[in-house]
Amino acid sequence: VLNILSFNRHFYIYGLVALLVIILIKVYFSIPDFAFWIIIVAFLYGLVMPLIVSAYVYDFSDYYSLRWLNQFNLKDKENQKIININAGFDETSFLIKEEFPQSELTVLDFYNPASHTEAAIIRARKVSLVYPNTSKISTNHIPHQDNSADLIFMLSAVHEIRSNDEKILFLKECHRICKPEGKVIMVEHLRDTANFLAFSIGFTHFFSRKVWEKSFKKAGFSSFKERKFTPFMSIFITTP
Repeated sequence: VLNILSFNRHFYIYGLVALLVIILIKVYFSIPDFAFWIIIVAFLYGLVMPLIVSAYVYDFSDYYSLRWLNQFNLKDKENQKIININAGFDETSFLIKEEFPQSELTVLDFYNPASHTEAAIIRARKVSLVYPNTSKISTNHIPHQDNSADLIFMLSAVHEIRSNDEKILFLKECHRICKPEGKVIMVEHLRDTANFLAFSIGFTHFFSRKVWEKSFKKAGFSSFKERKFTPFMSIFITTP
């Protein structure tokens, strides 16, 4: 939650300034009390509810313990190749290595300052932990051999690829490098009712289940399964 406040502080500053302006208008002009309090409650809801939900989803859940991976019966073993892909803010690579100490972990970062221009991700990169030997990649090419990865993790990252065509190209690359019996595990918020209630207009930063399913199928994946991690977060597991 502290990270969210820090990375998105411009939104909270704008919101508090707008709230102050509304209060000043109420002081100097005649506004019906009912309308005034509706506006105040709406503003406070929009500012506070995302923090409450984020605390629930991240800080007070098992998200960072990775216990939610147990349901997929993933095994740690020698000669297993795991790839973790992030969008410039890496919260999970060290955790994945702890969970799979015998496996070979490669970390890839597809952040592109020309197209990924949101202030939040720029600030996040400045404080992000960097896993040793993290490689910079482009979304249209992952420099790994065909059928070489056993597991590919994409945890709260791929929504930063805003273009649907770019998403499909990126997922095609994931399909290419993943072994036929391998798995791609993606975690994302969705553009759905639960996340609208949590983040109001901010839920447009995410994509719907339909968009993700269509993108994975166009990229060539043969399966697409969803499991919920809290009502606000979805785990997608796919196979080539």
